[in-house]
Amino acid sequence: MSEVPSTLFSEAPHWRWLIVFYFFLGGIAGGAYFIAALIDLLGRPWDRPLARLGYLIAFPLTIVCGILLVVDLGRPLRFWHMLLESQTLQPMLKWWSPMSVGAWALLAFGFFAFLSFLAVLAESDRSRWRRLGALRPPGILGTVVAVIGGLIGFFIAGYTGVLLAVTNRPIWADTNLLGLLFLISSASTAAAALALLGRRRAGTTAEGLHALERFDSWMLIFEFFALVALVVSLGSLARLWLSSWGALLVLGVVVTGIVVPLVLYRAADRRARLGGLVGAAAAVLVLIGGFLLRVVIILSSESV
Repeated sequence: MSEVPSTLFSEAPHWRWLIVFYFFLGGIAGGAYFIAALIDLLGRPWDRPLARLGYLIAFPLTIVCGILLVVDLGRPLRFWHMLLESQTLQPMLKWWSPMSVGAWALLAFGFFAFLSFLAVLAESDRSRWRRLGALRPPGILGTVVAVIGGLIGFFIAGYTGVLLAVTNRPIWADTNLLGLLFLISSASTAAAALALLGRRRAGTTAEGLHALERFDSWMLIFEFFALVALVVSLGSLARLWLSSWGALLVLGVVVTGIVVPLVLYRAADRRARLGGLVGAAAAVLVLIGGFLLRVVIILSSESV
């Protein structure tokens, strides 16, 4: 008889839809900024409109994520306690606490995302604020902003999975692969969002959109294998997990969010006339699958 994991007897943190949306949108924000920074630093000059779109996505989504976290606290006015010591009002960073590190990382990411957001707005402005365009590569200052912001965005994309793993809840604490899975999924959903929105923006090239789709295809393949490895790593708990949430995981995440988009991306490469519509449909399904992945991971542990 297999041993019952001790995590089944721990108390749930009662995270619901606000946290689901925070994990989903935060992953897109971090992934979009990281991809935008890579394009700016290493990409072709004619793909800069896609990087611009990434910066325009990242900052507003970061603001939404902050609002979701504050509202989820139940007592929103106490959010500053995560950042400042209540008696002295001095900055308080608990490096051993993933929640404290995450709060500071989100604040830092919001700062750099804001700088890049201003930079892309200033590039299209003929006023004196146009000088803020220096906050974006290829200048030295812009390069520094993109590198630091990109690294923090990379952290934001995957840290939510690590945050779950350090709890004592079933599924979350029974595998070490949540951080990797969330990181890959964030890269995939961010690429899908950029490819989807980029189709309706002037200046984006077909080559740049196809490159995003190819990147997303690879991320989907990696996500599939990471998800399989996660299920295997759960051991005896996997049977309990899949018996309750298996249908949504298989049909919603694997089939709808991974397999079908891979087929559609493949078809988009072969059919020039319908490639745009097929690629857009694939991107929408990737976003649905990425959202359902977080629904399954978070709500399944809450219901056990």
